[in-house]
Amino acid sequence: MKRPIIPYNPALKEKARQLKNNSTYPEIMLWNYLKCKQMKGYDFHRQKPIDNYIVDFFCNELMLAIEVDGESHYRNEKRDERRQKKIESYGIEFLRFDDLDIVHKLDLVIKRIEKWIDEYETRKNKM
Repeated sequence: MKRPIIPYNPALKEKARQLKNNSTYPEIMLWNYLKCKQMKGYDFHRQKPIDNYIVDFFCNELMLAIEVDGESHYRNEKRDERRQKKIESYGIEFLRFDDLDIVHKLDLVIKRIEKWIDEYETRKNKM
């Protein structure tokens, strides 16, 4: 199955670089499990521009975005909802985790991502 081309705003590349260089502690904790194809062999990227937005982590092969919701997301639920709907319109699915869950329950976060991947692979194999 051919993957769609996902548009992005090239002007966001510098902002994404800045976000990478100023990652939050929970983002770094999660990245340590996602980088170098450690998550079931899938290649994740961090601070990935998609359309006019930047997602925390993205795997093109899975069409999966992972968001770490910290202080910048509090009281911005409507904005996040619009952003997520736009990104989902490209066939991308989302997993969202509160930054405190990553800090205090990282093992459960990792298990949830692994479970999502297992379910994805099951769906894919049925096609």
